[in-house]
Amino acid sequence: MDDALVEQAKEAKVEELSSLEEGSLVDLKGWVYVKSHHGGMVFVRLRDSTGLVQVVFKKNVVGKEKLELAEKLTRESSIRVIGAVHFDKRAPGGVEVHAKDFEVIGSAPSDYPIRPGVGVSVMLDYRHLHLRGVKMTSVWKVYSEMLKAVREWFEQHGYYEVHVPIFVTAACEGGATLFEVSYFGRKAYLSQSAQMYLEAAIFSLEKVYCVQPSFRAEKSRTRRHLTEFWQVEAEVAFADMWDIIEIEEQLLSYVCQKLKERAWKHLRKFRKKFTPPEPPFPRIKYDEAVDILQSKGVEIEWGEDFGADEERVLSKEFDTPFFVTHYPRQCKAFYHKPDPSNPSVTLSVDMLAPEGYGEISGGGQRIDDYQELVESIKLFGLKVEDYGWYLDLRKYGSVPHSGFGIGLGRTLQWILKAPHIRDVVMFPRTINRVYP
Repeated sequence: MDDALVEQAKEAKVEELSSLEEGSLVDLKGWVYVKSHHGGMVFVRLRDSTGLVQVVFKKNVVGKEKLELAEKLTRESSIRVIGAVHFDKRAPGGVEVHAKDFEVIGSAPSDYPIRPGVGVSVMLDYRHLHLRGVKMTSVWKVYSEMLKAVREWFEQHGYYEVHVPIFVTAACEGGATLFEVSYFGRKAYLSQSAQMYLEAAIFSLEKVYCVQPSFRAEKSRTRRHLTEFWQVEAEVAFADMWDIIEIEEQLLSYVCQKLKERAWKHLRKFRKKFTPPEPPFPRIKYDEAVDILQSKGVEIEWGEDFGADEERVLSKEFDTPFFVTHYPRQCKAFYHKPDPSNPSVTLSVDMLAPEGYGEISGGGQRIDDYQELVESIKLFGLKVEDYGWYLDLRKYGSVPHSGFGIGLGRTLQWILKAPHIRDVVMFPRTINRVYP
């Protein structure tokens, strides 16, 4: 590289180029996305974390040797370019860089496996490379902005962020979906949810949340199931189910608004328009949901839980996120509080996304009475001794409390209108895939 040029050049990212003056000398680093030849010149679409820009290599500027080197560049080779900014309506994005000098940082062989026409399995086998794609990069940027907005909302409303264990000794959601691990010769499991530990935290902090992974060994092959997924979970002291519903809808509305404001240039690659939902979201009871499903020809009886098919049918009846409340006791976990006016149902709630996407969150009011929780543990066929510390929370100063968990992947899948949840997760884990 020409040391004099390097001294004069300003380090820049692709997204900054349009704000610079014509002829500005810039120092760019990135990867070759596309390359072409025309009229004795080489054109390279250079990719960095902020976008794409066309770089033009001319023989009379870079010299014969460097032009030949440019001609041999392969996709995903990493390069450093010193060049002048040039505005041209014919160039992609209206701006390009005329190279004055460049060097190859890391060359790539010509057999790059992610090519037009390859199938889904190939893209998943090479996920570590596929995630570099321009559209995939937009997915990760929207996800990052989503997490930023989630944390903003909680901070603005007086919540504390905490981290809780991944290794646990008892089921939260159901024993059939636990991943068992050997913990120094003792049986342990990967956490299905942070909920129980968040419940412990509310007795000192009152309002808490976490962003953590959950693991469920559910043998489902739907477009929305993963064995490892990330949730934002929250728990609130002195709150009932209706309080939690309001918190969820305010949170989701805020997140969607911020995505529309901050990430529209990425969102628009996936949908032509996006209208952030405004509270209050529709609320229906489980009974009403069953009636709707039966009217649509779905064979379901009262007391049966909704699966992916039922949720897809139900969510096509709405054009905004909505809540289903008061699920039968047998549909929910042991800790859900029975409705005092009808103990056959619980003070539980799921939030479903519209357009056929189905459940994106679950929550409700917890049993806060010690003896009632003991009886519920027994009713569900669980061992009371496995939940000693959890019962202690009801023994020493219990209060009404409620919480929820929102699946980040499912929420992003709906926002981006992605066909499958694996399309919006960087390294998806399913029952058939744990590599790369």
